[in-house]
Amino acid sequence: MTTDNYLASPQRYEGTMQYNRCGHSGVLLPKVSLGFWHNFGGVDPLQRSREITRFAFDHGITHFDLANNYGPPYGSAEETLGQLMQSDFGPYRDELFISTKAGYDMWPGPYGNWGSRKYLMASLEQSLRRMHLDYVDLFYSHRYDPETPLEETLQALVDVVRQGKALYVGISRWPLEATRTAFSYLREHDVPCLIYQGRLNMLDRAPQQEGILDLCRQEGVGFISFSPLAQGLLTDRYLDGIPDDSRMKKGKFLKESMLTDELLERLRRYNAQAAERGETLAEMALAWILAQPGVTSVLVGASSTAQLDRNLHCVTAKPF
Repeated sequence: MTTDNYLASPQRYEGTMQYNRCGHSGVLLPKVSLGFWHNFGGVDPLQRSREITRFAFDHGITHFDLANNYGPPYGSAEETLGQLMQSDFGPYRDELFISTKAGYDMWPGPYGNWGSRKYLMASLEQSLRRMHLDYVDLFYSHRYDPETPLEETLQALVDVVRQGKALYVGISRWPLEATRTAFSYLREHDVPCLIYQGRLNMLDRAPQQEGILDLCRQEGVGFISFSPLAQGLLTDRYLDGIPDDSRMKKGKFLKESMLTDELLERLRRYNAQAAERGETLAEMALAWILAQPGVTSVLVGASSTAQLDRNLHCVTAKPF
């Protein structure tokens, strides 16, 4: 594949991709969105990132999800997208829904972390420069800050919309009562929360158990699941042990101690259930999330176009 003269597939909206309305808004998100958390950093081959994003867009994935500290190194996933916007996707900017976030550590010192107005505003400016964008479609508070007044964080979200630097705002990984406050504050300031991003998968159902998903439905806010395959646990990767080249062996986000006998038995039981449905474990795991009331989209990562292609089968999976 050359890097020149990319022309998106004329059939990109005629395939199997389906779109869900995001809460009570005008936004339609693809059921499967592309996350840049892994595989799009400065340590990853640009050509592979290009192939994956081209494949995604050619198959109807219009939503690319980033954060300021995605990489490694920090900022490099946004830089990768910036290069791709210049080389490939510039003509298609208005077809894309691009999100980024700020909330985790990004630069040294007291102003490069958490939820202050100072940090959120500065981070978004940096993100726009890295991505070569005039605005993002969606800007998130990436995590709840227990020390900064909620009103300060939320007013910063309001103001980035009023400044034209973001079209919509969202929150990620906030606890229930703070989320309730956020929805109310943003609505009262005429910048309603578009979406909540949380970890929901067959192994981690906290947003359901804690009432987050119910609150989103009640308030007309969308919900998008990150880590839908539990960092690869909900695939066939670990059914027979821990491969030497696996993410668990690297031990950064997945620890070998997590793969207990009880968990392995549960994964094998899920795998058998998927086989009965005529699906892979990953396909069933993604389809399960999409079947949950209130879920708008799932964020998938991809290390290859083949992997992404397999994951897209969840869009047309059997109903639960």
